Amino acid sequence: MSSNNIPSSRRKCVGVKVGSVTIGGDAPIVVQSMTNTDTADEIATTMQVAQLARAGSELVRITVNTMEAARAVAGIRARLDDMGCHVPLVGDFHFNGHKLLTAYPECAQALAKYRINPGNVGQGKKRDEQFSTLIETACKYDKPVRIGVNWGSLDPTMLARIMDENARAASPMDAAQVMRKALITSALESAAKAEELGLGRDRIVLSCKVSGVQDLIAVYSELAAQCDYALHLGLTEAGMGSKGIVASTAALSVLLFRGIGDTIRISLTPEPGGDRSREVIVGQEILQTMGLRAFVPLVAACPGCGRTTSTYFQELAESIQAYVREQMIDWREQYDGVENMTLAVMGCVVNGPGESKHANIGISLPGSGENPVAPVFVDGQKTVTLKGDNIAGEFRAIVDEYVRTKYRKKVANV
Repeated sequence: MSSNNIPSSRRKCVGVKVGSVTIGGDAPIVVQSMTNTDTADEIATTMQVAQLARAGSELVRITVNTMEAARAVAGIRARLDDMGCHVPLVGDFHFNGHKLLTAYPECAQALAKYRINPGNVGQGKKRDEQFSTLIETACKYDKPVRIGVNWGSLDPTMLARIMDENARAASPMDAAQVMRKALITSALESAAKAEELGLGRDRIVLSCKVSGVQDLIAVYSELAAQCDYALHLGLTEAGMGSKGIVASTAALSVLLFRGIGDTIRISLTPEPGGDRSREVIVGQEILQTMGLRAFVPLVAACPGCGRTTSTYFQELAESIQAYVREQMIDWREQYDGVENMTLAVMGCVVNGPGESKHANIGISLPGSGENPVAPVFVDGQKTVTLKGDNIAGEFRAIVDEYVRTKYRKKVANV
């Protein structure tokens, strides 16, 4: 990373291979997501997994909560492979995972990773037995495991133990500190138990999810200092719309700035009929705007003011951003480095030409009272002036030509 304000390296941790994707180690930070279909519905789940993968989700998690869901997993994997979609699938298990993985070995084999919550794998002696079954299954099939602790489902026995210890302490912790200690203790003790059962450190990812921004920053900062396991970041129950996006961005950006985090999931509640892949785009944009990874060319655009009485520049900026994101699906396969391309769509003469010159391709649209022409700048040089009714189409053609001529074609694998 080039900026002196951003850590030169991430926190060191053990890399974990999940199918074809690596979490941690020297690998880039991975964006993942989760379906909200009934997993027992093979077709619906397959389609949503493919949609999320197409949007850029590098891992996709699916709920495995019933016998019907477990039976469907292998079929979902096969359907995806037939479509040429090889995104690794993560199985999300709660309460009965030990039974489902044992009863359906084809499910255990088809999944690339298991997610288990140590707070709900069982009570008392059954907890230890059932946790052991889950880990032994992971060892048998050589699968990594995310030990995902959640503040809403902490192991009551472990929590009671920590509360008793705190009550006896000379300087007791407050409730928030107790909660953070319980989360971290559950994760680290469970990971240690998994290692005792034979699961290597290179097969373990940890998460400690809460719904408060400051709590998440505090708990992951403490967890990161106490271990070298790969860490999965995410604000649980982030919420809908701008609230969920702002909260997730605020929490994750602080941790990522500190070099903490190896994979992220933005847990947005979709609006009725909303696009599930929005959480993937938000995750990508968090990483890209922080300079940690590049996924797709981003469009800079002015916010508009009294000088920009027309909404045309807003519509053009939106359409160009949508266009390059859609084209990126093919560009990614054909060209090296195109994700780093920068575009600018500006709405008047004040900052338009200057901002456009700083982008690889920029257009300065006419504002109120300006001549009805739009100069286009390519790598800082004015190349053409657009006018008329097809400015959007002509600008897209300029973008296409720039990609074809400026970025190296990838060599096809033989």
